[in-house]
Amino acid sequence: MSNWRFIQNDNKTPIIWLIISFLINIGIGIIDFKLGREFSFSIFYLIPIVLVTLAFGRQVGLVFCVFATGTWFTVDQLNNASYSHPMIGYWNAIMRFGFFVMITWLLPVLQELEREKQTSRMDYLTGIANRRYFFELLQAELNRSRRYKHVFTIAYIDLDGFKWVNDQYGHLIGDRLLCAFVSRAKNMLRNTDIMARLGGDEFILLLPEMGQDAAKFTVEKIQAGLLNEMRKNKWPVTFSIGVLSYQSGEISADELVKRADKLMYTVKNNSKNAIAYGVFDQ
Repeated sequence: MSNWRFIQNDNKTPIIWLIISFLINIGIGIIDFKLGREFSFSIFYLIPIVLVTLAFGRQVGLVFCVFATGTWFTVDQLNNASYSHPMIGYWNAIMRFGFFVMITWLLPVLQELEREKQTSRMDYLTGIANRRYFFELLQAELNRSRRYKHVFTIAYIDLDGFKWVNDQYGHLIGDRLLCAFVSRAKNMLRNTDIMARLGGDEFILLLPEMGQDAAKFTVEKIQAGLLNEMRKNKWPVTFSIGVLSYQSGEISADELVKRADKLMYTVKNNSKNAIAYGVFDQ
């Protein structure tokens, strides 16, 4: 669930949404009246309540709970509701109000839980997937690949010289470098590709349905773009990359990453700023 709370400076926007929610509530009341007492329609009064609660918070949502309950009760009376006791109509209104309030109270809690879930999956600095979430995604892709016989590729990237930049210019510049690196890389990836930070200056790409030939073209293009970004900012950083393409066979997500890491270190221990390729096919 996304956080719909408005943070815009345009003061007209909240008013417009309040008017829209008000009109939705009235429209639901009219439909409810037209359908008559034989059709239960009260759950639809939750629509404007949910909208305003997500947009403006719990307090405004509670106000709309009162308004929605009042609309329902008015429709109930206009439909000439007859009960065995006059208080039953009021009791039903109180029950509906309680249901509306419960939903309004729970929505912000669910929003917060969803935010915490997303935060636990993302790297705090760059906003991309963290190590734990990446392994979940990689395992899912591995399972899908085995079932449908699709290939995929992972690319393990280490930033050569990042520690020197961090030590010489400070963590602020180091953080700026990492964010620029991620931004440039993401601009060259497909929507289906995944980028994650495994820790420090080590990153990894998951390229679904991409074999080694296509991966060579893609990763070399990404490396060239990243090097241009570093030169533009005058950061003496290059990239050692290990690229492993999965075709078939039994292997764990952890072992795949270890093999890509090993490929990357063959570059790191030699010339650096190069790409090593491998294929897993058993």
